[in-house]
Amino acid sequence: MPRFFIRQNKIENDHLTIEGTDARHIARALRMAVGDDLTVCDMQGNEYSCVITSFLDDTEVKAKIVSRKCSENEPRCRIRLYQALPKGDKLDTVIQKAVECGVTEIYPFESERCIVKMKSDAEARKTERRQKISEEAAKQCGRSVIPAVYPTVSFEEMIESASESELCLFCYEGEGTLPLGKIIDEKLKMREDGVYPDVSLIIGSEGGFSLHEVARAEQKGMIKIGLGRRILRTETASGFVLACLVCKTELS
Repeated sequence: MPRFFIRQNKIENDHLTIEGTDARHIARALRMAVGDDLTVCDMQGNEYSCVITSFLDDTEVKAKIVSRKCSENEPRCRIRLYQALPKGDKLDTVIQKAVECGVTEIYPFESERCIVKMKSDAEARKTERRQKISEEAAKQCGRSVIPAVYPTVSFEEMIESASESELCLFCYEGEGTLPLGKIIDEKLKMREDGVYPDVSLIIGSEGGFSLHEVARAEQKGMIKIGLGRRILRTETASGFVLACLVCKTELS
């Protein structure tokens, strides 16, 4: 069933309104009609089963709420992904797959060895496009919340933000790392309220991290983790770690 996202202020009693590009998509691309069913999410973890009641050209769709339930598709572990800027369109793939794996927020950042550098004049446009990729992935995989994709930050801003999480995983291919599996078993334990600790996941670019950056991560109390015997590409690493986290929090 088609899935769409709206804000709470678009819900009034037992009716809701879908506007903008989603309304045009419903009317033109999907060619839906009055009486057709669709699922709407309110960005607060709630899902509504609805029936279309009217169209205003292709700019507004109104629907009647048939039933409401709390989504079972959102993770019990809040995961922030901090991804160093990769080359080409790899970040698009990272965002898409991370959303499918249950990430909550995505922060691109610029590190010393990034080949791609942030361009302030293009950042707003790029962030808007990346957020759209997140939205499309959320619709496809049945999420009830669209993970936020933030504008690119500096390495130091990333370190400060990531350190706010209860568990900070700094992926590193060098020496002195701890196995990911060991850290997950020891640190990622469900609390009495049924929720897991917040996690920050930090992935480097194709060139990895400099020794200075590794030292800064250690100073902030982050855990250097290794991802096994093989060195993963930057566009593979986040999905690999997220899958391991999901296995612990949802599949065990």
